[in-house]
Amino acid sequence: MKRTLKRIIGKFISKLNALYEENKLNNIYHNPHVTIEAGLIIEPYFTANLPADNFSIKFGSHIRFKKYCHILMLPKAELVIDSNVFFNNYCSVNCLEKISIGENTMFGEGVKLYDHNHTFGYKENTLIVSKDQFETAPITIGKNCWIGSNVTILKGVTIGDNVIIGANCLIYRSIDSNTVVKLKAEYIIENRS
Repeated sequence: MKRTLKRIIGKFISKLNALYEENKLNNIYHNPHVTIEAGLIIEPYFTANLPADNFSIKFGSHIRFKKYCHILMLPKAELVIDSNVFFNNYCSVNCLEKISIGENTMFGEGVKLYDHNHTFGYKENTLIVSKDQFETAPITIGKNCWIGSNVTILKGVTIGDNVIIGANCLIYRSIDSNTVVKLKAEYIIENRS
């Protein structure tokens, strides 16, 4: 009796989860502001915070979002992702103005794109960071790029074609085509005895 009840409850919860995931994707698949070519694959736990209108998302063909990816759009923002782009788990695309990603580009786990920064200033020697005012500048990523795990790309950056960016880099200025960027990490190993 207990096993049967557990099985029934398990199936019920699975169906609820499936309905929840399907409903979340409706704001992508059935949105008049989103253009999708064939082959879009979105794995579970994807989220998209989209405004009611006045934004644009264009997905090329054969784009894949692995688990726990996230897209944030604000009104007037534009996101263009060309064909054959791959987002590994936990990627985040935060678009307040414009982000463009070229074809055949691959993102490692935990990559974050921000085309904006909070505005801030000082009042009587105290830092004041605005929670709802931003400075924006477009991000452009070329084709055939490989962006390593946990890379963060900030506003105003243009990345050329055929660029490799190593894991954990913070990209705050533009990168020419055919370039490899890697974090210069020096390890200090101390003997504690």
